[in-house]
Amino acid sequence: MTDSSSIPVVAIDGPSGSGKGTIARRVANELGWYLLDSGALYRLVALAAGKKGIALNDIPALVQLATDLDVRFGSDKAGGEQVLLDGRDVTPQIRTEDCGIGASAVAALPAVRSALLGLQRGFRMTPGLVADGRDMGTHVFADARLKVFLTATPQERAKRRHKQLKDKGIDVSLAALSRDIEERDRRDSERSAAPLRPAEDARILDSSGKSIEDVTRTVLDWVSEL
Repeated sequence: MTDSSSIPVVAIDGPSGSGKGTIARRVANELGWYLLDSGALYRLVALAAGKKGIALNDIPALVQLATDLDVRFGSDKAGGEQVLLDGRDVTPQIRTEDCGIGASAVAALPAVRSALLGLQRGFRMTPGLVADGRDMGTHVFADARLKVFLTATPQERAKRRHKQLKDKGIDVSLAALSRDIEERDRRDSERSAAPLRPAEDARILDSSGKSIEDVTRTVLDWVSEL
């Protein structure tokens, strides 16, 4: 049996809109490693709760949802993101702003985080794992060989999210997005359970003004130094 602790992990943490999901996916593809989008797990719990009429303060019911979560990450025919819940593609549903707000509320619950911990660590498989989230390097994979804390200014993160939503035909206010991002940052950094912060041994990477290609190359260069 392979000792999972010997399987390399690259942990990419950062606030909402920092680009960590895009960068993690590109790095994983370049390396041929598995990918874990930990934030999607919380979005899936929030989505499932909404479908089942479960309140986001009903901790026992949320814990049961998290425990029974059947999720797979894949790619669509164009190579884009695909998230499957119970075998059904729910990618568009979990990327809405409402689902993101619900995910942030769910992620603040220690019992739910604990229920998802084993599921997250189960993604650590040979030849390696690229894991993105908010506590990958500080908590879930504290022994990761490379820890990256990816950030950007709140203004740039709001502009990125605004463009993403406009490209999908969703009309939202840039000012409202900026307020949502600032509020989410505050909740994530102040929560008692695994607050958002860089690991002590993380490399800080500010993506403001940088292209996706440049940021990806920087991370891959760091991986090559391991």
